[in-house]
Amino acid sequence: MEDFEQWVAARRGVLARTAYLLTGDVHLAEDLVQETLARVAQWRRLARDEAYDAYARTTMHHLAIDRWRRRRARPPEVLTDRHPELGDGGPDIERRLVLRDALSRPTPEQRAVLSLRFYDDLTEAQTAAVLGCSVSTVKSQSRAALDRLRVHAPDLLGSLTEETRS
Repeated sequence: MEDFEQWVAARRGVLARTAYLLTGDVHLAEDLVQETLARVAQWRRLARDEAYDAYARTTMHHLAIDRWRRRRARPPEVLTDRHPELGDGGPDIERRLVLRDALSRPTPEQRAVLSLRFYDDLTEAQTAAVLGCSVSTVKSQSRAALDRLRVHAPDLLGSLTEETRS
C-alpha cells in the first residue's frame, strides 16, 4: 500500500496535466484523475511503477473517451475576462488563451492522440495500444488534429517551432 501512495504523490501532477489536456476543464480533470486513481488502487496486482503508469494512462484515456461519448452535446463555454486555469494574467496571457482555444478545436479523440503522442511522448504503436485502435487511426487522427491547430493557431505553431530550434 505504501508504494502505491508514493506513486500517487509522485505522479499526481502529471496525471492532472494529462487530464486537463483531455478535458479542457480543471474541474472535469480533477474528477477524471480521482476516478483513474480509484481504478488503479483497485488494480494493485503489479508493484512496479511502470505498470501503474501504463495502467493509469490507459484507464484515464478510456474514461475520458467514455465521458465524451456520453456528453456529445454540451453547451458551449462562456468566456469571461478571468480564467481560473490561467491565473491572474501575465505577459503570455494572450498566448495561453490562443493555445487553449486552439486545443479546444480538435475532437476529443484527436486531443487524446495529441496528448499521448506529444505530451506523454508515446510512439504511434504505444498510442494505438492505449486507445485500442490501429496505428493508421493514430496517424490519421494526429494529422487531422495538427491540421486543425495549424488553421486555428498558425502564429502559435510558428513560435513553438522557432523556440524548439533555439
